[in-house]
Amino acid sequence: MDNTLLAEPEITTSVFLKDVSVAYRVPTERIGTIKEYLIKKVRGKVQHKHFYALQDINLNVEQGEIFGIIGRNGAGKSTLLKVISRVLSPTNGRVWIKGVVAPLLELGAGFHPELTGLENVYLNGTLLGHTRQEITEKLDSILAFSEIGNFINAPIRTYSSGMVARLGFSVATAWEPDILILDEVLSVGDAAFRAKCSERMLNLIKGKSTVLLVTHSSSLIAELCTRAILLDHGKIISSGNGAEISDQYMSMLNI
Repeated sequence: MDNTLLAEPEITTSVFLKDVSVAYRVPTERIGTIKEYLIKKVRGKVQHKHFYALQDINLNVEQGEIFGIIGRNGAGKSTLLKVISRVLSPTNGRVWIKGVVAPLLELGAGFHPELTGLENVYLNGTLLGHTRQEITEKLDSILAFSEIGNFINAPIRTYSSGMVARLGFSVATAWEPDILILDEVLSVGDAAFRAKCSERMLNLIKGKSTVLLVTHSSSLIAELCTRAILLDHGKIISSGNGAEISDQYMSMLNI
């Protein structure tokens, strides 16, 4: 493993994790109903085991990096991003974050399905810590980048997943965040829009934003990421530059 992932945080560090684990208590047997669970609980017959979604994660991400996180389904990628964005507290370990985090963890995160796209722009912008005036000032550029068109006045529930992702990405990147977290967002939409997203991400790091990118796309990891890690069963099994980790991921999949 790259020893730079284990160093203590310095002035240029944006994200630092040391010995971070996330464990869940799960019953050792399947219990069908709440009543059955309560009866077994009273009788002291409910036994649990610990399931580790993340285990002993050490990570050091520098300011201005596009840092990739890749792995198979269930590897712990989204859990790791939730820990970094403070959505989830780790069971053990230390998490140190420098600056404001703009998380886009899933399609439509922070959107209300019954509100229009326009109303959700203001709602999502507010959740990201911006005032109504700040959102209004950025509104034209948000709408232009998202390519939603007249659908901006329709309820979000009528949008395709690609439209939701475009609008969410447009809001999250309308301002220059200290740390931008993207979970599979670039896997939707057509090739032209994905190219626009990639260009905007590169512009963000020119302005010293740090980008954490989770994706199943080895080509995106190789193309965009200065460094990356390969996760498997909640552990970092490899770290290096984007091309190296992309190749290792493909080898893991036997492609």
